[in-house]
Amino acid sequence: MRRFAPALIGLACAAAAWATPALAYEIDPLTRQPLDTALMVRVRPQTQQTVAVPTASASLNTADPMSGSAVPQMSAIPREQVAYAGPYGAGTIVVSTAERRLYYVLGGGQALRYGVGVGRPGFTWGGVQTITMKREWPDWRPPAQMLKRRPDLPRYMKGGIENPLGARAMYLGGTIYRIHGSNEPESIGTAVSSGCIRMTNDDVSDLYTRANVGTKVIVQR
Repeated sequence: MRRFAPALIGLACAAAAWATPALAYEIDPLTRQPLDTALMVRVRPQTQQTVAVPTASASLNTADPMSGSAVPQMSAIPREQVAYAGPYGAGTIVVSTAERRLYYVLGGGQALRYGVGVGRPGFTWGGVQTITMKREWPDWRPPAQMLKRRPDLPRYMKGGIENPLGARAMYLGGTIYRIHGSNEPESIGTAVSSGCIRMTNDDVSDLYTRANVGTKVIVQR
């Protein structure tokens, strides 16, 4: 099944707008060619950091495929507790597609910050949603919009290590977007998805234990 991974990377959702590069250029996951950076702008990096949060996969239970012989995905972008002076209250998820970071607001001027992958140019979006459903090792059914672009994709893929939705998924409102894990942890911190917010399996499992159905999600461009 792993042979499908290069073709599936970035195909877990769909939408439109713009994104910001983490490096000098991005590589399109389908064509393997540099993306057009003329559509992108840089932002001032986050500078306030405090205590690092361990990235061990303690949130994965013994029945989880990742808790046995499989090695947890450790992101090159560490999960950290940082100072937060934004307007949103404790328990809110704030996604900055420009920074390629997700903040889970803790309250008391603090937040957990995670690295995320976001939509590639033409596939980003912004707005306010709520988590309406949560699933562990979700199955994947590519939406009609995606199948129209890629009729070669499977119509259904059972949840598991090879599934592009990864270990956990949190579904946003009535949209086709999700905050989900990934079978391509090297893509975290880049703009390669079709609109979903992508995390390492380890990080999404941590967030999954903190965020409940009904949690507000702010997606900022």
